[in-house]
Amino acid sequence: SMSVAKYKSTFGQQAVTVKELSPTYRGFFKVHQAKLKHKLFRGGWSEWITREVVDRGHAVVVLPYDPVQDSIVMLEQFRVGAVDALGAAPRHSSQPDSSPWLLELVAGMVEGNESDEEVARREMEEEAGLEAQRLEFAMSYMSSPGGLTERITIYIAQVDASSASAYGGLASEHEDIRVFEIPRQ
Repeated sequence: SMSVAKYKSTFGQQAVTVKELSPTYRGFFKVHQAKLKHKLFRGGWSEWITREVVDRGHAVVVLPYDPVQDSIVMLEQFRVGAVDALGAAPRHSSQPDSSPWLLELVAGMVEGNESDEEVARREMEEEAGLEAQRLEFAMSYMSSPGGLTERITIYIAQVDASSASAYGGLASEHEDIRVFEIPRQ
């Protein structure tokens, strides 16, 4: 078996000094302006620098897989960030359709002190009407750490795709979701 060395960061949280943190916007997202300095690889400290940080919370993504049908349950829903008139980036040539209705996996935001696994199970039920027979942690990563605090954690769930609902989402969250099954291939 292959041994994998654990990556260890050069510095920790104590190598950053935050002098000021002021809120600049509070809506669906929170934006803060921070004045900070940090240790440098060559020794010493950086000058005071100003950065804006978007706090949009943390998310959990679930890939619902049915091993009997060898299929994945996916969702289609409207996403404001994919509207051309609002500044969406042009699509890659592999995705010629520039619709703001995107093909996605089950996902949702962590609320309060929920565990990632609780979020995974709640969102599977809310968005796709599914119950996980097994839930396996796949990975966790920061989506855009240059300015977002968001961490995304991904699970793979074993499901019975035939029990999925045709439509999902919570009206109270303005979710309008089409649920469908596609072959894994």
